[in-house]
Amino acid sequence: MNNTIWRTLGRFVLLMALQLLVLNYVYLGGYVMPLLYVLFILMLPTDTGRIPMLLISFGTGLLVDIMSGALGFNALACTVVAMMRILFADRILTRGEPVVIQRPSIYSVTPQHFIFYLLLMLGAFFFVIYATELFGFRGLGGVLLATICSTLVTTILAIIYQLIFLKKEEA
Repeated sequence: MNNTIWRTLGRFVLLMALQLLVLNYVYLGGYVMPLLYVLFILMLPTDTGRIPMLLISFGTGLLVDIMSGALGFNALACTVVAMMRILFADRILTRGEPVVIQRPSIYSVTPQHFIFYLLLMLGAFFFVIYATELFGFRGLGGVLLATICSTLVTTILAIIYQLIFLKKEEA
């Protein structure tokens, strides 16, 4: 149990550092904004309680907002993703079976289920971000295009992150 906490904290520090020091400065064509730090929330153990999940997610988003000078968009989007994860993660990752996954990853569940999980959660995350931030400027078409592009790029980065930093035996 203690080992799980240390690994989770290490993943938090690594993803936050990567996000704040590198990915916050990557903008591709105005429609792609990779926000890989949300993978921390998506990889929390499935037995994390509802209230801790919401508080951790809100705190993570708020920290990114404070460090990057945003107006609360990340805190809102992370809280929405946490709520969606509470409602849907068991159905997607474990297919309704009473199984606790210590670290949802491409190794701990079937790759197609994990990729579907990433696409669904990241799609919701980016839609909330772009709908609150850009809706008045770009309209629904721009929001959807930015959501799709950012979701695809961040999903690819999340898979690469897992292939590099996770070992198959640890998952």
